[in-house]
Amino acid sequence: MALDIKKFLPRFTGEARDHLGRLASGLAPLASGANLDPETINELFRAAHTIKGSARMLKLTSIAETAHQLEEVLGTLREGRIQTSPELGALLLRALDALGALVEQVEATEGQLPPADDALCAALAAAAQGERPVPDAAPASTPTASADPPAPLSPPEPTAEATAPTVLRTPDSVRVRMDKLDELIKLMGEVVSNQAKLRQKLLEVRALDVGLNALTTPGAELEHARLTAQSEALHQFTLGLRDLIQEQERLTTDLNDRALVMRLLPLAIVFDPIAPLARELGRELGKEVQCEISGGEIELDRQLIDHLSDALVHLLRNAIDHGLEPPEQRLAAGKPRMGRLRLSARQDGVGVLIELEDDGRGLDRERILAKALQKGLIDPARTPTLDEDAVAELILQPGFSTSAIITDISGRGVGLDVVKRAIVENLRGSLSITSRAGAGTRFGLQLPISLAVMRVLLFEAGGCAFGLTAHQIVELIRLPRDQAIQIGDRPAMVLRNEFLPLVRLTDLPRLQTVAQADAEHGWLVVVVQAGQSKLGLIVDRLLDERDMVIKPLPAHMRASGLVAGMVVTGDNALVSVLQAPALLELARQLRGERSIVIADHPTQRPTSGGQHLLVVDDSLNTREIEREILEAHGYRVTLAEDGLDGWQKARGGHFDAVITDVDMPGLDGFSLTTRLRGHEQYRSTPIVIVTSRQKPEDKQRGIQVGADAYIVKGDFNQSSLVDTLMNLLG
Repeated sequence: MALDIKKFLPRFTGEARDHLGRLASGLAPLASGANLDPETINELFRAAHTIKGSARMLKLTSIAETAHQLEEVLGTLREGRIQTSPELGALLLRALDALGALVEQVEATEGQLPPADDALCAALAAAAQGERPVPDAAPASTPTASADPPAPLSPPEPTAEATAPTVLRTPDSVRVRMDKLDELIKLMGEVVSNQAKLRQKLLEVRALDVGLNALTTPGAELEHARLTAQSEALHQFTLGLRDLIQEQERLTTDLNDRALVMRLLPLAIVFDPIAPLARELGRELGKEVQCEISGGEIELDRQLIDHLSDALVHLLRNAIDHGLEPPEQRLAAGKPRMGRLRLSARQDGVGVLIELEDDGRGLDRERILAKALQKGLIDPARTPTLDEDAVAELILQPGFSTSAIITDISGRGVGLDVVKRAIVENLRGSLSITSRAGAGTRFGLQLPISLAVMRVLLFEAGGCAFGLTAHQIVELIRLPRDQAIQIGDRPAMVLRNEFLPLVRLTDLPRLQTVAQADAEHGWLVVVVQAGQSKLGLIVDRLLDERDMVIKPLPAHMRASGLVAGMVVTGDNALVSVLQAPALLELARQLRGERSIVIADHPTQRPTSGGQHLLVVDDSLNTREIEREILEAHGYRVTLAEDGLDGWQKARGGHFDAVITDVDMPGLDGFSLTTRLRGHEQYRSTPIVIVTSRQKPEDKQRGIQVGADAYIVKGDFNQSSLVDTLMNLLG
């Protein structure tokens, strides 16, 4: 889908003006040759970098090119390779003026800008290389030294354009600081909560009115008249209070809705970069990818948008690396050479459903089960009985990956578990996975529109009040007792040709309730859904349904995942808002079903336990850096200066893992890995390749020779090496 840049231009110009203002205040001292502190230069560099990146996204080439050259100069200045001077300051201010002029043209020309100033860009490029800017690059307003004063210039002839009055155009939009907007949202939430208290007071007044009416019984004529008058006055007061509260409710709701809309952003912000990212990732993996996008016009709360981007990138990497086949395999399977991804969004009830679907190979059941058994996640006796939903649940476990090799793209054991945590815990949504062998996989993300105020259903069970957010509820059912069926020793019902397990909320463990007798007229069932699973909760009665503020739990109370937060009712009572996924898990435990996963992974990293590693690299500096990192994490390290030295030391000792470069004299890293895999002692020993080679064919070669991980030196950092070893060594 082509990117419609017009709707992003106003936001771009507003942000660009902010960054230009920071650049102007920071660059002004340079015109006099003053030095800037490193932090100021860093801020200026980031401002130029942000303008460049945003302009490139919107195809504003002239702005992107000018900002890029300005960024290059600031980068060399930050690194100390050039020094400040009045000439440099004048040149940078000239670039700033050029950027400002281009930014002001963006909206008027709908992004159709003139080309960048070639002379200015060339002067900036030369300055970045250390050449001293020529004085005539300075703006006319900057005084320069001269031996003779310039001859006076005759005033120019006035023109129609010159005599036209300057018009200041009022911007079409106003930018608001996020912290101020967040404060407004919180305040509106409190107003909504306070409204419930007013409604409660109205109920109390109505009760008093009813009581007074009951007192107006025949008796003394005077007393009766007095009570009747008081009752009528109170009745009229109650009616007036009711009308007033209803009007205030309407206004408050409208104000709340308008405040929430201020923070809504289109999904296009995170959707539009997905297609080029998919093509880039495909090229890295030697795959051809076409990405179709729809639903970018749907709006979500900014808070959701911020957390959604990382989750979508993880899903995209997984789909391209694990889902889509290489072109030759697709052709052999009768599929088009180019793999297809489809990212879509649509309104679904009170929330939004986002789906990422590929037409690849689907989930490899046997490979997933083999990896789960290897990691000790499941009981071997249960593997034949696991259905497709259970297999899909395995790939959401921390540290789980079926990748043949760990690279910068996948296989590190992080990704889908991060997606699950972000969607379920942070965004109060649900994640579903459906797959067909040879036909592809679909990931579904069910999300609320906003996290600030959510629609909540309040109900009572066992004498306690509970809540569920509306997007987790499928429907409400009044079920006659004679329509319930027994499956095993547990109640169930048939809902549109589907068996639906039923459970009394009072029977679930960890809920402090008291069982009560069933109503004679039947059961009230709240049908909840998490992913592909549904459950019917039997409750006593419904209390209320309205928009409410969900207050988060303290950090130490979130571990169970059962309670999403608390809401405050009109009578100041605290009510727990339950999570549908946790309820389904409790129901499975109640039915005697064992969890698919034997045990969760520990939250803390395992210690290295003094494991012995062999580091092979012909660069002394690289060897020492890797040794310092590894020894700091408790590993014992032996160094080898090239492939032959590494091969000899490997045969003469015992190592728990080998880390090797590729390009080395005598014996390269690929050949060393091949030899090690042919040696009985090292057939299953983790081997990590750390190299500057980053082409897809090099990574494929790493897979072929039997490496377990492939780290590109350009992407190398301390955590990537240590995390990889932790994953491989357990």
